[in-house]
Amino acid sequence: MQRLGDGARLHAAAPSMGAAAHAASAEPEPAIVTPPRGRLAHAFIRTIDVAVASAVLVATAPLLIAIAILIKRDSPGPVLFRHVRIGANSRRRDVPYRGPHRRAKDLYGKPFALYKFRTMYADARERFPELYDYRYDAEQVRRLRFHPPSDPRVTRVGRFIRRTSLDELPNLINVVLGDMSLVGPRPEIPELLPYYGAAAASVLAVKPGITSLAKLLGRDHLTFEETLELDVRYVRERSLRTDLRVLVGTVWMVLTGRSIGS
Repeated sequence: MQRLGDGARLHAAAPSMGAAAHAASAEPEPAIVTPPRGRLAHAFIRTIDVAVASAVLVATAPLLIAIAILIKRDSPGPVLFRHVRIGANSRRRDVPYRGPHRRAKDLYGKPFALYKFRTMYADARERFPELYDYRYDAEQVRRLRFHPPSDPRVTRVGRFIRRTSLDELPNLINVVLGDMSLVGPRPEIPELLPYYGAAAASVLAVKPGITSLAKLLGRDHLTFEETLELDVRYVRERSLRTDLRVLVGTVWMVLTGRSIGS
């Protein structure tokens, strides 16, 4: 059974890769050098992040309330789902992550609580414990997808808000708090970071994002390997122009329901 987990040319098809299939046994290497951003550029990006995230939260407040009501009426449990993800920063101080997940060796990133609308049953971990094992061989890593087409843990309302990406609107809270940026690599769970291998140093060099090059090119249809390759590519080639193009493309994707790579 397959266990379940979640300067570029934006019109290019998402590539496949084989290197990540061996990531489980690879040790992290020194960080891949990323294009530098000066203090002014960082301040500008941070200003855009806070301004856009705050504006969208205010503008969508009625929608957020409506979604919360639907979730509460659909299944028992909290409206918001808080989940530990790995961000940036502490890797730069060369301090390995020493959190509760022992399999997540030398993650380097800073853990934070990611906010999303709950899309699964509140007792999903008790119902389907085998889906939370997160132990894979090389072939399973190669075939792994973040959002398989059939997931028994997802509720009826959860399927709808996942398909429309509305479940990620609370991520904007993380942007305001400074845990995330509007554009960046996928915010990963600690259990899957060991499978990143040497790519972890590159991906954790920048803040994770609500949207990304991988989401734009393939949405949730990409494999683990394809997503990882595109995240590394984004970090290596990132620029303000790329971020703006990803944001514009993401708006188009949400409105049409289609990714650029589909």
